[in-house]
Amino acid sequence: MTTTAPRGLTIIGAGLAGSLLAILLARQGWRITVYERRGDPRIADYESGRSINLALAERGRNALRQAGVEEAVMAKAVMMRGRMVHPRHGTPELQRYGRDDSEVIWSVHRAELNVTLLQLAEAAGARFHFHRRLHTVDFDAGYARFIDDRDDSPHDTHFDTPLVGADGAGSALRAAMNRKSPLGERTEFLDHSYKELEIPPHADGRFQIEANALHIWPRGRYMCIALPNDEGTFTVTLFLPNDGEPSFANVRSGAEAQALFEREFADAVPLIPDLRRDWEQHPPGLLGTLYLDRWHQGGKAVLIGDAAHAMVPFHGQGMNCAFEDCVFLADALAANADPAQAFALFERERKPNAAAIQQMALDNYIEMRDQVADPAFLLQRELEQALQARWPTRFVPHYTMVTFLHTPYAVALERTRIQQRILAEATAGHTTLARMDWAALERIVHAQLPVLAGAH
Repeated sequence: MTTTAPRGLTIIGAGLAGSLLAILLARQGWRITVYERRGDPRIADYESGRSINLALAERGRNALRQAGVEEAVMAKAVMMRGRMVHPRHGTPELQRYGRDDSEVIWSVHRAELNVTLLQLAEAAGARFHFHRRLHTVDFDAGYARFIDDRDDSPHDTHFDTPLVGADGAGSALRAAMNRKSPLGERTEFLDHSYKELEIPPHADGRFQIEANALHIWPRGRYMCIALPNDEGTFTVTLFLPNDGEPSFANVRSGAEAQALFEREFADAVPLIPDLRRDWEQHPPGLLGTLYLDRWHQGGKAVLIGDAAHAMVPFHGQGMNCAFEDCVFLADALAANADPAQAFALFERERKPNAAAIQQMALDNYIEMRDQVADPAFLLQRELEQALQARWPTRFVPHYTMVTFLHTPYAVALERTRIQQRILAEATAGHTTLARMDWAALERIVHAQLPVLAGAH
């Protein structure tokens, strides 16, 4: 009697996507090996000053659910009901994301989430190798060289399994694939960058400001946001142009940053006691969108998450999209014994959707910094909610499709464009909804928007 050896996969990158994919496949009996350039985050300080907070939405929760790890992650997540908009003058106002507390997003701490997923992947049988930075790959010979950056020592490995690049926007596996056969790579950077700061808790551990919201200070060409952490802190992110006034070109020192905040975000200043120190210690982060013509190389290698489609963070969907990638790739591998066919199917299904959420993330930046305090936008939002209440399975708000449902991103983008046109045309010349022609709107909605699967 013979037994079939388990299928294997080698994952480059032990971050969020790499660890979740390892859980999904290891629990199905796969032989999983993971290489990570950094040290083990359970025993080494996690990188700070970069994307500490993440917004977990239903897509991401669904992936965690399928991996059997949702409960462990949600134990430390903080609910966010909506955007708490801080105007220059006046009282902050909450703009809900959904209809009630069943439609919310969750703030999760990147480092804690990574450690949780890594531990669960290891418990499922995945093997991790830390301090292994991918240097070169010979895809034909099944050979890879890794470097330990602590002493520059090389570690040569032969692999007999396909490779998955889950190693982020600066993917070393993508670079190796590019050298073998160009992927059509191009990155479009925004003319903005970001800097992260922190709001500590009160002395008794309580949040200093409303805990269950994503706080936003919109200022037109730039903005500041704050997301809650379960220990009572907020991670603050300032998005600022690279040039102009103000910009990272002329706000360099902690003192200059203090002056900027006192002028533009005055109510935030008392909340950030270490503003000057954090400003000078944390370098600005770049914001860009990565596009590739191809995500895979036959059955030898495939890219997922930011390694395949890095996006700007303004829709809070980068992690959720990457987690969704993991589920689709695991399903494609389960349905196809040939990795080449599985990788091709994965790319065919996910690439149009990744392109759609990349575009929507760019669009959402304009909304967040320019429109959330604009009367015309607020009237359109009011009409959007009214149309949803009347025809909830047809007129489904953009944010609901992207964040609370599993609507494919490409479908959400297509319907969003139609709905934006309906809202703009219906509110043109109006300052209230008092004289809306509801009968005409009903005809338009039913003609242009079919019933959406999953809407209720």
